[in-house]
Amino acid sequence: QVQLVESGGGLVQAGGSLRLSCAASGRTFSSYVVGWARQAPGKAREFVARISWSGASTYYTDSVKGRFTISRANAKNTVYLQMNSLKPEDTAVYYCAASRELFTTPRLSDFGSWGQGTQVTVSS
Repeated sequence: QVQLVESGGGLVQAGGSLRLSCAASGRTFSSYVVGWARQAPGKAREFVARISWSGASTYYTDSVKGRFTISRANAKNTVYLQMNSLKPEDTAVYYCAASRELFTTPRLSDFGSWGQGTQVTVSS
């Protein structure tokens, strides 16, 4: 399995931006579909965005469409999540996850490798 490490979280004011990074180990990173999920205090983990092996296909949950952008640099074994126009309700721990398979609508159970998470806090 691939090992994943997230970074880039922090405290930002509403309307601000952050870029999260997910660095992966291994030489087969380009064979993995990668996604970002988040979990707010007291709430279930939810999928936020997903990108296919080459980056040609992306998925976003409705609440982040138009504000978040997922991208990847396979040569750097890294996936990014650019988050703009952040809202207090975006506050959560953000996790990076990887899967060998591509599903139109990703589910948490589709992803077998997970990072430890990075905290994002948006103040009002």
